[in-house]
Amino acid sequence: MPAGAVVGVADLTNRRDVLIMILMLKRLLLPLSAVLLLSACGGAPDGGSPADSPSGAPATGSAKVVAAFYPLEWASSQMLGDAGTVDTLTAPRVEPHDLELSPRQIASLADADLVVYLKGFQPAVDSAIEQSGAKNVLDVSGVVDLLPPPEGHSHDEEGDDHDEADHDEEEGHDEDGHEEEGHDHGDVDPHFWQDPQRMAAVVTALEDKLGAVVPDAASSLTANADAVVAELTKLDGEFTSGLASCERAEFITTHEAFNYLALRYGLTEIGISGINPDAEPSPARIAEIHEEAKAHGVTTIFFETLTSPAVAEAIAGDLGLKTAVLDPLEGVTENSPGTDYPSIMRANLEALRAANGCQ
Repeated sequence: MPAGAVVGVADLTNRRDVLIMILMLKRLLLPLSAVLLLSACGGAPDGGSPADSPSGAPATGSAKVVAAFYPLEWASSQMLGDAGTVDTLTAPRVEPHDLELSPRQIASLADADLVVYLKGFQPAVDSAIEQSGAKNVLDVSGVVDLLPPPEGHSHDEEGDDHDEADHDEEEGHDEDGHEEEGHDHGDVDPHFWQDPQRMAAVVTALEDKLGAVVPDAASSLTANADAVVAELTKLDGEFTSGLASCERAEFITTHEAFNYLALRYGLTEIGISGINPDAEPSPARIAEIHEEAKAHGVTTIFFETLTSPAVAEAIAGDLGLKTAVLDPLEGVTENSPGTDYPSIMRANLEALRAANGCQ
């Protein structure tokens, strides 16, 4: 056989051996590469996530909570602490009554471990929860006692039914009433967060809900709840003592967002507009406000940080009165009189004490 032919056969044999070795290496390396790929992607062999605890709940620090508006965001953040993150659907400068949501915000509800909202307050949020299929939600209307809108509280001949309102506040609605299918929350005053005691009820409900979301953080959640309730109890005491002895009980605001505060501490809110801050007062209503201010010796017309002060300034100018901010805590901005719920509530307390001549 020619030498060249022998060399050719040897080359073919070597090439065959090399191919066999390559195939064997591929078989060995494929399973290993799959494992490495899963590890790089953060996956686990069973399809779970390393951020999940064995029970399927998010591990401590990874819980995702979405709150509809600022007071619920504050309560959720105080409660959750380092166990996760809290996002809000209502940006700081957005009036929560007028909220509209982006597709991304709606989609975020499906990914959240808990969504905290007030049914009936923000129709866009109610609709988004239904669209997204969010499964774990806390509707605080089933937790706090919501009162009817303060109809007639701005009129002497209609507005002194406070004993009945206080009775409603103590007795409340049927505890299960807010849980009933089809309950109409459009006939209630949503601004419950102006009452620290009602906020404490929300904190207690959050402790239960978050305890199910992040069971590994149960002890810290309990400690957080105790601390927040203690802060709210202290705040309630400051309002009780700070407004106990005043020259007048009446105060005038641009919209009726402070009825819960008024009822809790023995005051009477006179709203230029009703529950909706965008409602324009009629000339007749403005004339009534003039008379109310004179009759009660009001010194100050209160306006808000998220709405125009024009009406308040016009009325105050007509009557030679002062204007001041009374923040409804629907969003925190650089114009807010504080940086968070407790500090803004305390700023509101001082504003009321100054306006009403409290000792």
